[in-house]
Amino acid sequence: MNKPSLEINASRQFTSWLYEQNLSLSFTTYQAGKLFFIGLQPNGELSVFERSFERCMGLYANGSSLYMSSLYQLWRFENIIQPGQNHQGYDALYLPQMSYVTGDLDIHDIALSRAEEKDLGSQKLVFVNTLFSCLGTVSETHSFVPLWQPTFISKLAAEDRCHLNGLAMQQGKPKYITAVSQSDVAEGWREHRANGGCVIDVESNEIVLQGLSMPHSPRWHQEKLWLLNSGAGEFGFVDLKRGVFEPVAFCPGYLRGCTFHGDFAVVGISQPRHNKTFSGLPLDEKLQQKNVEPRCGLLVIDLRSGDIVHSLRIEGVVLELYDVVALLGVRRPMAIGFRSDEIRRVVTVGSDQNL
Repeated sequence: MNKPSLEINASRQFTSWLYEQNLSLSFTTYQAGKLFFIGLQPNGELSVFERSFERCMGLYANGSSLYMSSLYQLWRFENIIQPGQNHQGYDALYLPQMSYVTGDLDIHDIALSRAEEKDLGSQKLVFVNTLFSCLGTVSETHSFVPLWQPTFISKLAAEDRCHLNGLAMQQGKPKYITAVSQSDVAEGWREHRANGGCVIDVESNEIVLQGLSMPHSPRWHQEKLWLLNSGAGEFGFVDLKRGVFEPVAFCPGYLRGCTFHGDFAVVGISQPRHNKTFSGLPLDEKLQQKNVEPRCGLLVIDLRSGDIVHSLRIEGVVLELYDVVALLGVRRPMAIGFRSDEIRRVVTVGSDQNL
């Protein structure tokens, strides 16, 4: 029996763009249970590295740390390679250093939140707890601690009432959240996929935008709130004064995952599943109008023109992506996983501390 194949093809200038921007990319696919790293080999060709983590979704990069959510855990990886050094030709090696066992909360976006001014050195991991329709943080003694929930959610219950999913940070704090609907019953969002999506201001609890189709991945960049209007295949930004969504680019797939570097956005597109969650969306009609089949992969969008300037196309066993992050200053990343005994032999020693 043949193993399912995986084919990854980059557009002609994609590798040059990675080199010029001095970055690499990491993305998750919960459908295939893989964490991917995309960089450059010493000869300039594409480097693809992957590790297996069940239902891996949210990603967040912060300096040498990489955070990731999986089926029932939140992970922190650390790059253990010093600048100027390498390991088997890789200039970053992400080692799993810590995990919180959260239970299956269907965690979507994750981020590091900066503490109050009096304690600038302290940061805490915050995440969108989709199952409980709230924003939460990790705990030393419990699965999670709730931090915030929309005013239309009347009870903290494991019912995925509105499909809360996306988190945008501003000045180190949670600022905007996306939800598929404003429903307050178990899985009530499923009836409102086409146009029930909204953006909520965490500080004021106001709904700042409505009428979206399954929005995901809100991000604050260059003084704008960007997001993916996934059910319509649109990447764009929110005009907060007028309360409207301004599309910038149509993307041929179901959008999830967004990261920025300078004047570029990198977004993930997926092939929509043929089920009730993904059928009957505006995206179906737009794909037909443009005579194109939905794709899976990464798109690089120039914010100045709205053009898709580079792409990475994924075919075969991987059909859906969730999140993507840019790893700045990293040429060729890799990671240690748990499917082999490699992790037993990677031991790091911290600086000497006096008793």
